[in-house]
Amino acid sequence: MARISGESKARLGRTAEALKDDFPMRRYIPSGLTLLGLCCGATSIRFALMGYYKAAVIAIICAAVFDLLDGRVARLFGAASAFGAQLDSLADLVNFGIAPAILVYSWSLSSLHGAGWALTLAFCVCSAIRLARFNVESVDPDPEAPPEPYFRGVPTPAAACLILLPMLLAFQFSDQVLSSPFTSAALIALMSALMVSRVPTLSLKHVHVLPQFRGLVIAAGVLMLAAAIIFPWSTLTGVLIIYLVSLPFAATLFSERGKARRAAKRAARGL
Repeated sequence: MARISGESKARLGRTAEALKDDFPMRRYIPSGLTLLGLCCGATSIRFALMGYYKAAVIAIICAAVFDLLDGRVARLFGAASAFGAQLDSLADLVNFGIAPAILVYSWSLSSLHGAGWALTLAFCVCSAIRLARFNVESVDPDPEAPPEPYFRGVPTPAAACLILLPMLLAFQFSDQVLSSPFTSAALIALMSALMVSRVPTLSLKHVHVLPQFRGLVIAAGVLMLAAAIIFPWSTLTGVLIIYLVSLPFAATLFSERGKARRAAKRAARGL
């Protein structure tokens, strides 16, 4: 797999240092992005309660964009902090735990009355548990365990988007099955369980692109961005379906790799 060369790292380091000198308020920018994402998540709840479901989905997408940006900006400016990490986690609970659950409840689960609300609460609780577990494992990792090139369980943002999948399909197709509360109930129950599970899932953070394929990847990214602008619902639907289908394959692949790594570690200890 390709790695960033020493020269590139040095150049990035010099750029980061220049940004630090030019922007003395840089340490506030990542937290500002996090708070903008939080505002988007809260606004999504408002739209959901008013019945503006497409606007609510767009607000959650905006929250996801800010969630992607804040960590990268923090690393670029050298402004990562424990405060920012905790703020990001609290924002994630609202943006990807509470907001999408309320949205799905308002859209379809409310017709199931108490059972629908129980599933909504279950998703919120599982989101909180996953985020708390992630925070603990990030602060106090196992020193003997090598870094895993995958997530344990479905990440909260991914689970939030997946429970919106029936709604996204209903925006494009008139089908009673898609709009059925039982479809949403089954999906929200599955995602709640997968969030707190230890099932290995794909992590794009550990995907490295070989130099000869970088141009192709950039071109594909540009095409996907254009498609998302022109056909937002169908593009997002396609990406989510691909991710959903990949879950069992990723679980099988990474489980086998984990077994092999543990076996090699036991053999090394035996020697």
